[in-house]
Amino acid sequence: MDNTNLKEATQGACPFRGTRVGGAIGSGPTLDDWWPERLAVELLHQDPAEANPLGADFDYAQAFAKLDLDKVKGEIKALLESTVSWWPSDYGHYGPQMVRMAWHAAGTYRIADGRGGAGQAMQRFAPTNSWEDNGNIDKSRRLLWPIKQKYGAALSWGDLMILTGNCALESMGLKTFGFAGGRIDAWEPDRSTYWGSETTMVTRDKRWKGSVDEEYYDLENPLGATHQSLIYVHPEGPNQDGDPVAAARDIRESFARMAMNDEETVALIAGGHAFGKSHGGAPADKVGPAPDGAPIEAMGLGWMNSEGSGYAEYTMTNGIEGSWTPEPTKWDNDYLINLFAYEWKKIEGPQGAIQWTPVDDSAPKTPDAHKDGVEHSLMMMTTDIALKIDPSYHAICEKFLDDFSYFSDAFARAWFKLTHRDMGPKSRYLGPEIPKEDLLWQDPIPAVDHDLIDSADISTLKTMILDSGLTLSELVSTAWASASSFRVSDKRGGANGARIRLAPMKDWEVNRPEQLARVLAALEKVQDSFDRKKVSLADLIVLGGCAALEKAAERIDVKISVPFTPGRMDALEEQTEIEGTNYLQPVSDGFRNYVNSDVQFENVSMEQLFLDKASLLALTAPQWVVLVGGLRCFETNYDGSKHGMLTDRAETLSNDFFRNLTSMEFEWKETDKEAGLFALNDRQSGERKYSATRCDLVFGSNAQLRAIAEVYAAEDAQERFIHDFVKVWNKVMMLDRYEINS
Repeated sequence: MDNTNLKEATQGACPFRGTRVGGAIGSGPTLDDWWPERLAVELLHQDPAEANPLGADFDYAQAFAKLDLDKVKGEIKALLESTVSWWPSDYGHYGPQMVRMAWHAAGTYRIADGRGGAGQAMQRFAPTNSWEDNGNIDKSRRLLWPIKQKYGAALSWGDLMILTGNCALESMGLKTFGFAGGRIDAWEPDRSTYWGSETTMVTRDKRWKGSVDEEYYDLENPLGATHQSLIYVHPEGPNQDGDPVAAARDIRESFARMAMNDEETVALIAGGHAFGKSHGGAPADKVGPAPDGAPIEAMGLGWMNSEGSGYAEYTMTNGIEGSWTPEPTKWDNDYLINLFAYEWKKIEGPQGAIQWTPVDDSAPKTPDAHKDGVEHSLMMMTTDIALKIDPSYHAICEKFLDDFSYFSDAFARAWFKLTHRDMGPKSRYLGPEIPKEDLLWQDPIPAVDHDLIDSADISTLKTMILDSGLTLSELVSTAWASASSFRVSDKRGGANGARIRLAPMKDWEVNRPEQLARVLAALEKVQDSFDRKKVSLADLIVLGGCAALEKAAERIDVKISVPFTPGRMDALEEQTEIEGTNYLQPVSDGFRNYVNSDVQFENVSMEQLFLDKASLLALTAPQWVVLVGGLRCFETNYDGSKHGMLTDRAETLSNDFFRNLTSMEFEWKETDKEAGLFALNDRQSGERKYSATRCDLVFGSNAQLRAIAEVYAAEDAQERFIHDFVKVWNKVMMLDRYEINS
């Protein structure tokens, strides 16, 4: 058959040969299914610019500034006090369910790695949008869609959800502490955050060691929730047996991992339970799948309920039924008053969940959320009774009972912290309701109070630093240690503030305290002797690293100018939250071949932890690769070892790391399996040339990373390597400069 006849024969036919059509793009076993231990380097490229329909040039801060925030809030409050037929409001007010929506969006935050929180509106996507603990929150976001639709790109989902939570509290009588916009929405699901290894929702068997009855009782890091797919803790107690003592222990551990102390914990629970009700109005087997498992005609809504109307009195979330107070849409102290005024007995709710009811029949009643004239007994959860049982929580409750104004302020402040903790410094805050007060957990830094150094000053200071007696490695190491404390998850850390000179950061093993003290002392002498202008130590630390890199490139006859932007300030000791800052200390840092010996690593490799560190620094795969190759030119390892220094030209900015890593003239031999150490030996003579760790070898063993490493190992790559390294070095030095980057 010639081409003409073939064309005629296939005109209008199925575009596939044969009659059977199989899987499409994205279907079938994934790489992770085939090789579950592979290093998923592609996680560094989540939420790419190509996924963002607003485009790279869209300026959210500029768009948000044009909003009439009072008008927006007025429209939100009007919605809160209305009702719609497809999802009627409890008690004629959507406030309580919107508080829950905002709380659950923000409450995923955990201080160990700064991940979670409301900052990118990840509650819209799997897995959190389909967590059992987020049952029916999808309805809250759909109720808000008309407002989101009206304001479009000028009001992100992240900001709208938290603003709505604030409006709900205000509508029900609370004076809030403030609100800041500035949350930038993501455009695809989060695939990198580790939520635990359990594969069934509301389970805890893999994240805990020990039990609530034992002295040793430890929750896996960096997790914050006590069960898979819960925000904090199980309302029926750890083992769903109604044990308030065990519940108190879980509450304290979980809320601490969310950066809350005991008073903030009690304030949030008591404040949150002043409103609304819990829903257990239908059997669990009548509730349909979560949003990501729902049929296509559900249009993204989940938990469709076949019992009765499927909503209102038939609503099902956690299975517990009832309200905590007689007036569930009013800010008052009735939750604590009732908790302490009455004795409570454990019962089974309508659907079998463990809950508590007053022993005394004379206790106040609560109205039905939908039926006029119908009343019910008050309800408490096991986690509520825990506040009365635990001695510390009990004392705080009594303090709140004695002073309702103090309690109101404590809840408002704790709510603000809950909903803003992951936003980072105040320089990222937008809008007219930003609180004037600086809070310690915001990592405040003094405002610039002097003229900044200019190009002539910078040149003079570079010479002074290089003449100070410090080695290039010491200068690079110190600048790196300061800047690399940053994590993009909650925008904390970084070089600005020079907190590396303060406790606790100055004493971290990874920062080589003795060497650090020597470098800081030398830089302080430069600072004192420079009399042209005031210059911060934070700026000098970064400038020292830049000067060292220029010198290292000069040694192979490459002239470069490493970018430097002044304007950093030095934080004060009283502006530094010791406990909060300690969470910035890495448990592992492959850039410095560091592993915290006090931490037990289970089922995770050093290279996986290294990938996690690169992710927290917002690096792409090429940036990660070239950054390691540049740092390995210097003695930056935390212990002063030579691991990974695959060069005979120390403190020279060469591409030797890549050339030797990819060379077939050498072979690698494991020398210490437990420590993950290897030797690079000459294939012919067997002579040992270099040593390295798993965090070095991965750039030659992983196919994606090796492909990049080969670019920098090529004969024509020396200058490309230097210029690319300098670009990513500057990126890390500037990660926390939001006043410049925004």
